[in-house]
Amino acid sequence: METRQRPHRENLIRWASNRPEVLVLSADLTSSCEADGFRDAYPDRFYSLGMAEQNMMGFAAGLAREGFFPYVHTFAVFICRRPFDQVAMSIAYPNLPVRLLGFLPGITTAGGVTHQAIDDIALMRLLPNLTVLECGDATEVESVLEVAQAVDGPVYIRMLRGEVPRLFDPREPMVLGRSRVLGEGDDLTVISSGICTEEARRADLALRARGIAMTHLHVSTLKPFDDPRVLQAIADSRSGVITMENHGIIGGLGSAVAESMAAAGLGKRLIRLGLRDTYAHGASRHYLMREYGLDAMALVGAVEELTQQRLELTEEALAGGRVETMRQADKTEDL
Repeated sequence: METRQRPHRENLIRWASNRPEVLVLSADLTSSCEADGFRDAYPDRFYSLGMAEQNMMGFAAGLAREGFFPYVHTFAVFICRRPFDQVAMSIAYPNLPVRLLGFLPGITTAGGVTHQAIDDIALMRLLPNLTVLECGDATEVESVLEVAQAVDGPVYIRMLRGEVPRLFDPREPMVLGRSRVLGEGDDLTVISSGICTEEARRADLALRARGIAMTHLHVSTLKPFDDPRVLQAIADSRSGVITMENHGIIGGLGSAVAESMAAAGLGKRLIRLGLRDTYAHGASRHYLMREYGLDAMALVGAVEELTQQRLELTEEALAGGRVETMRQADKTEDL
């Protein structure tokens, strides 16, 4: 599998080169959020606000009112929890073009509950005017800035950092409101987002070899959640739908799918894979995904439950390896 090392760092420098109105704000996590290259390339357009996220949101709102496009860089937990009121009142309410880049979404960090954003999608989906995006691979990391910049209002992005796999063709960038069709079949539908898409793809070939014909959709726009192909795929599935997300099952992708199904009157079985009303603890990403049922084997189990078949699949039968989200040498500011 092809991977890219720190794709956001290099892409941000290149993308912003002819956009003087783009500014970058950091909350004392500049290198950890891959904004150090921008800082060095364009020092007059970079602001380090320190460990004062509430103040940073107000500062970003002020810049946006003056015609700039602030790109706020910090860990996802420090966007959605500590300064939630400032995001709501200073940014979302006046519908300002502030772009909030949240790194270490979900259990992509070993930092434990203080650093694991397992509720950020739920919180950000609550806010009127706010668009919510999530990157699933290097191609989406490299194209999400263009998508965000075209939105007339504030945007929250769940961003990947470090060594990021390339799952999608670079010639097929992220498109607002459009899911990616990664496989087709009428037995069931799998809808995944973020790092869970890599896991779903690991299980795909093995499941098809067992005769499971599934439609697999990758979702990168979590709000607005109105891609018609999602409901169409669910309607066409005999056994139902499985969602996979690097987030709690309350308020995230699974909830968005459930809401859409209920509104459309689709009476299909839904299984939500994600953290089940619990906090995670500090450990490697792969351990946590297995422990909390977010990985390829969890998908196999959900398919067995949905189809009422015993598939006799093991971890060894699944395709491909995985990549780490950050090399050890780059983990100095993880905690």
